[in-house]
Amino acid sequence: MSENIALPRALGGKTVYRRDHRKADGRMLQLYGLVPHDEAVQSESADEIAQGGELRHHPLRNEWNVYAAHRQNRTFKPAASEDPLAPTLPGGPETEIPFADFELAIFENKFAAFHPSAANAAALDGIASEPAKGACDVVVYSPEGKGSLHTIGQDRRRVLIAALLDRYQTLFDAGCEYVLPFENRGDEVGVTLHHPHGQIYGFGRVPEIQQRAIDAFAGGYDLAAEITAAMPNYGLGEEGGVAAFVPRYARFPYEVWLAPRIRRAGPWDCADEELDGLAYWLGEITRRYDALFEQPAATMMAFHAAPRSGSDGYHFTVQFYPLLRAKGRVKYLASVEQHTGTFTVDVMPEGAVEALRDV
Repeated sequence: MSENIALPRALGGKTVYRRDHRKADGRMLQLYGLVPHDEAVQSESADEIAQGGELRHHPLRNEWNVYAAHRQNRTFKPAASEDPLAPTLPGGPETEIPFADFELAIFENKFAAFHPSAANAAALDGIASEPAKGACDVVVYSPEGKGSLHTIGQDRRRVLIAALLDRYQTLFDAGCEYVLPFENRGDEVGVTLHHPHGQIYGFGRVPEIQQRAIDAFAGGYDLAAEITAAMPNYGLGEEGGVAAFVPRYARFPYEVWLAPRIRRAGPWDCADEELDGLAYWLGEITRRYDALFEQPAATMMAFHAAPRSGSDGYHFTVQFYPLLRAKGRVKYLASVEQHTGTFTVDVMPEGAVEALRDV
């Protein structure tokens, strides 16, 4: 059995352990939990794994997009009996996690767009291209096939944050310049696996949107002052020094940000009480969306932190973008949004915060 390592950061006064496992196909799997993991390995196959795609530069948008044709074959809405994110039970079908039980698991995506060994890119006249170096992780919150960041509970959310801190450090050390933990939730977002999970992308280049934020903070933008101006009228509350609020410049109906009141470059800079507050809000905002829309709410959530090389004035946030503007009504990103980047916002931030407070 592989060794359990105690992570250096204890959350909620509890030690989080990590067990590393090299899968039969060569990918790494990490198991995280409040109890050292000692399950025996079940059966697992050694299929050949694609190793990333390629990046091509868009000369008019000044952005690098990733091309990964192998992702067309990724798993699409399997039956519950064929859930690839479930534990592998003795005598049962093989899954991505070859253990009969676990608390939280992170493994290298089988259908990765970015990969540390990506080696090929097409040679195109007039178009810059390069291998899509980086990393793609899948983050499985729980062995149960149903649930959410709310239902997994505060202790499991603490384990999640400890695991993300560990992966930030690992991916930065591996050369990723920008690391983005995120969650896609709901059919409206295009989710193909409904087992509660998130993902982590490690980028070799800082994405264009994140670079704009880096430039804004370096230019003097003060998010702490904006939070002070927004609270309490646009605020949902504060826990452990972390504020939950609707930005006055929100682009999505019912958009919510979480941020420490004191500027922090990333979650690695946060005090223990701030990480505990962050864990609370990850569950509470998910709960409020589900209550507001009276269904498991389609959302896009991501951690926005400074890049590996650092950034002057950067202020860490977690941003939730709902894909519903009302119960049963999708907020479509149609021609104007896609072609110009100009969002038409159907719900005023002032109305959104009132509705989210009421649930």
